[in-house]
Amino acid sequence: MREGQSTVTKRLEYAPPAFWIDNVDLTFDLDPTKTRVLNKMTLRRNPAVPVEPLKLDGDELNLARVLVNGQGTSFRLEGERLVLESLPEGDAPFELEIFTTCNPEKNTKLMGLFLSDGAFFTQCEAEGFRRITYFLDRPDVMASYTVTLRADKAKYPVLLSNGNLVDEGELEGGRHFAKWQDPHKKPCYLFAVVAGPLVAREQRIVARSGREHLLQVYVRPGDLDQTEHAMKSLVNSVLWDEARFGLSLDLDRFMIVATGDFNAGAMENKGLNIFNTKYVLAKPSTATDSDFDAVESVIGHEYFHNWTGNRITCRDWFQLSLKEGLTVFRDQEFSMDLAGTPSACAVKRIENVIGLRSAQFPEDAGPMAHPVRPDEYLEISNFYTATVYEKGAEVVRMYQTLVGREGFRKGMDLYFQRHDGQAVTCDDFAQAMSDANPGSDLARMLPQFKRWYSQAGTPVVKAEGRYDADARTYTLRLSQSCPPTSGQPAKEPFVIPIRLGLVAEDGRDLPLQPENGNSRHEGSMTYVLTESQATLTFVDVDSEPVPSLLRGFSAPVKLDCAYTPDQLMRLLAQDSDPFNRWEAAQQLGLRIAIDLITSPAPLPSRPLNDAYLAALRAVLRHPELDAAFKALVLSLPDEEYIAEQLSVVDPQRTHAVREAMKLQLATELQSDWVWAYEQCKDTGAYQPDPISSGHRALAGLALQALCLAARDQGDIVWPGKAYQRFKDAGNMTDRLNALTALINSGHELAKPALSRYYDLFRAEPLALDKWFALQALAPDHEGNVLPIVRKLTQHPDFNLRTPNRARSLLSSYCHRNQAAFHRPDGGGYAFWADRVIELDKLNPQVTARLARAMDQWARLAEPYRTAARTAIERVAAKPDLSNDVREVITRSLASSVPAQESTNSSPSIE
Repeated sequence: MREGQSTVTKRLEYAPPAFWIDNVDLTFDLDPTKTRVLNKMTLRRNPAVPVEPLKLDGDELNLARVLVNGQGTSFRLEGERLVLESLPEGDAPFELEIFTTCNPEKNTKLMGLFLSDGAFFTQCEAEGFRRITYFLDRPDVMASYTVTLRADKAKYPVLLSNGNLVDEGELEGGRHFAKWQDPHKKPCYLFAVVAGPLVAREQRIVARSGREHLLQVYVRPGDLDQTEHAMKSLVNSVLWDEARFGLSLDLDRFMIVATGDFNAGAMENKGLNIFNTKYVLAKPSTATDSDFDAVESVIGHEYFHNWTGNRITCRDWFQLSLKEGLTVFRDQEFSMDLAGTPSACAVKRIENVIGLRSAQFPEDAGPMAHPVRPDEYLEISNFYTATVYEKGAEVVRMYQTLVGREGFRKGMDLYFQRHDGQAVTCDDFAQAMSDANPGSDLARMLPQFKRWYSQAGTPVVKAEGRYDADARTYTLRLSQSCPPTSGQPAKEPFVIPIRLGLVAEDGRDLPLQPENGNSRHEGSMTYVLTESQATLTFVDVDSEPVPSLLRGFSAPVKLDCAYTPDQLMRLLAQDSDPFNRWEAAQQLGLRIAIDLITSPAPLPSRPLNDAYLAALRAVLRHPELDAAFKALVLSLPDEEYIAEQLSVVDPQRTHAVREAMKLQLATELQSDWVWAYEQCKDTGAYQPDPISSGHRALAGLALQALCLAARDQGDIVWPGKAYQRFKDAGNMTDRLNALTALINSGHELAKPALSRYYDLFRAEPLALDKWFALQALAPDHEGNVLPIVRKLTQHPDFNLRTPNRARSLLSSYCHRNQAAFHRPDGGGYAFWADRVIELDKLNPQVTARLARAMDQWARLAEPYRTAARTAIERVAAKPDLSNDVREVITRSLASSVPAQESTNSSPSIE
């Protein structure tokens, strides 16, 4: 499906291919404006499908020759498809030769074969291979590939493709060649080619299996000093997958290549992973702690795809979460295992949930809501979403919760035993998990559990507890519901594992003895909610407890529990589960914010009560809690999460409330922030380990609070200290924390600091991306951010064609700076519409993600709602929109988000 077409692809209409492709022999003569591709394939008819013509996908190709078994043949073009009818009968193999040319230099979509800073790269997932040659561009067609690359040796000294290098040599005219063979069959979306002036960091390792492997990380000359962490992460990934899942690297060499022009974070092409530089390059002077974490996570993710995605792939694109949700779960487990301590592991889990709530929960509540396994799409690239990835990972985590860690490993073993080398479905994975664990809750509930794949929306679990002192019982009443989504007005009950405990007044976890149950649980237990309503009674409970529900965030749901403030305070101070301890702080802050937002009264001078402040002070001063955990607890719920709890959203009111809360937290805990800063500001020589990065995070949060308090008090000391720390910082994390403190406090020293930052890092693309983002994310003092952002689009270093640079400015402003974007005059929306129309002509995939900044427009209060709709309609009126953008805009306009009750116990705006 290409631009200009509007065919909807439906999951239930899947049909196997009429032909199989067994072998592919590709020869590339690489040239920036006219690359020649000779494609020789061995095909055979699929005997399970009625005889029909061969229809090969293509896109923006110039066709020069078609031969069948060495002879000319008749063919026709149907739009972008190449159709051949005069083919040999029967199921005997035949040879098909196709010669085409393409223009990589003009490929601004960055799909297929494209040029980036003088080097060739490919991106074929999901439907990019058709931009290289005519092919059956679908994931269930798996073939063996041999690839020969020819190019000018001086310009393109490195020639890479999938698999093993089997030959290389010199050619006439200063050219050379390299021949690669991939020993594993693969779908075409895993095909890759790289050619250019690159250098490599190399390391040989001997895996547990005893096999030696060559690991290579290719980058531009001059970037080699930024690859040490990437190589370390790759080595750790190889060793972890062997230890945790018994999955060994199946290639003699494994290559990673970094490019500055890439639509996604990275791509798991078999043995030749192509990465956005953002997730490879890292050194202390230009990369933050979060950057180092992201490199480790994404490298792990793409490596783990070697088995969960490559060795076993998707039958069709509706099964995308089969590989992505499973592999996100694996990379999360990898990062948690490497974190080392239970506290650091808990911090990773909390950070993952924050990401889920900020991206996926709103998606479930908006016009692009879809199940983990979608039922239809207009453009598949629009379904590389938080639902497929992050919610999909939570679904996989629930498998592990239901069958245990050992049971999950058994399920993975059976999955690979059954399906290695195949293209399969989410149902196949679910069945393997169930069959490997007979007698488990999962096996008994499998058909119902699979509703997580078919039903959209975020379930809401309501909990009510009652203590009977005379009977010494505690009764927990649970119910579940799920709001309607497009095409799904009613939902059937989900399988929801709820990890729970009962916290006594002294903070102990009470023993759990369910009524009519034989098992006594010490500390925590998992109750599986399968009905719309259920009652769970515990006996021998000596005192009234506080229920600690959804420990570790055991299911991707919203919890509606009418906790009293005192109960939340107990959980915050004493819960043995770190996630729920953090969650209690979030809920306390959230309730205060919602009460203030929904109140018609002016904002009070002290929005936070003394008990809440005292609880946060106790966390900040706690001698045993890790600094990273403290930083998370002391961070207020963000504006997007607060807004999600409201039926109708006034962005400016929401922003004003949160800013008032933040200011009071800064001023009334000022001495505590000073103490925290002094305790954490010195971390020695830079190391991106959890303890050091936790200290930097808390020191940075403290410095922001102190600069904010200084602004309120007219003090110049702390801004001066922040500016000095900015200048003297020995790493990017401390430098950026100090600069952010100056910007967020609106201090005049922010301007020279930004200028100094630019002078220091103007030659470092990733660091310069941060410079653009910082200004797009700045507080909107009297509407000044939009003019700054407009001016930055004309900056010599801003390039709309570079995805990272476009995202750093446009997405930061439109997606992440709510107060500046949602202007009462609609100026932010007009700017968004202009950029969407402009960028869509260059790169539809990046544009579609920018377009989704307006997903929640229907929930906005006036005058925002009308202005937003006007901007969306202006984009929709453009006749030449890409399918990527048209699908997002059409679904957005069709949405009429109902005013739903807040899942919080406080009233919502009506």
